[in-house]
Amino acid sequence: MHSLRYSDDSDLAIDPPGPAPPRETHSRPSGHDGPMTASGPVGLVLTPGASARRDQSGLVAIDEAVTNVGLSVERVDFPGPAAGKRRPDSPAVCIDTIRTATSELAERLGVPTRRVVIGGRSMGGRMCSMAAAEGLEVAALVLVSYPLHPPGRPERLRTAHFPDLDLPCLFVSGRRDAFAAPAELERETVAIPGAVTLAFVDGDHSLRKSESAVADIVASWLADMT
Repeated sequence: MHSLRYSDDSDLAIDPPGPAPPRETHSRPSGHDGPMTASGPVGLVLTPGASARRDQSGLVAIDEAVTNVGLSVERVDFPGPAAGKRRPDSPAVCIDTIRTATSELAERLGVPTRRVVIGGRSMGGRMCSMAAAEGLEVAALVLVSYPLHPPGRPERLRTAHFPDLDLPCLFVSGRRDAFAAPAELERETVAIPGAVTLAFVDGDHSLRKSESAVADIVASWLADMT
């Protein structure tokens, strides 16, 4: 059953723990030392946006916040940007990179991949969602600034795989994101059979001034999964 929950940083509505979580919504949404349950997620694989690297400041902020709630975080580079190329890698290369990183993190933590969460910023998050739709068994998706369509081209939706996402999904986006307006995300995520949480913060696609708020939302949502 599809369920949807909303959040808005104007009153940080995901339940504690952690700094006051967000507000506004249409509802729902590791074998690790610490408070994680025996079946909850224990790790998070984070991927960057197109042509960016694993040291993106937004990913670093999420890494720090999620580590503080007890999960192990692996920030991943895609091969092209890691080699200094400006052109993004093909979806096949990105998805293979995500599969490898997820398997390696799961093996290091001594758990199956279904106890690892995957996600990232923009294109990286989209590639993670495609990997999950193609059969990679993971605990959940964290999709920051999901690029629903190219700016100014709302008819070119990147949602064909949404009906195959039968797992919890967190979308965190800026209220002024040209790649996905809040109303568009609300409409299109109805196709996702898994539990969906939509969280909106101040900002555009970059979320440059809201990175701390985004990190708190992600950490709180993952802590709620325990």
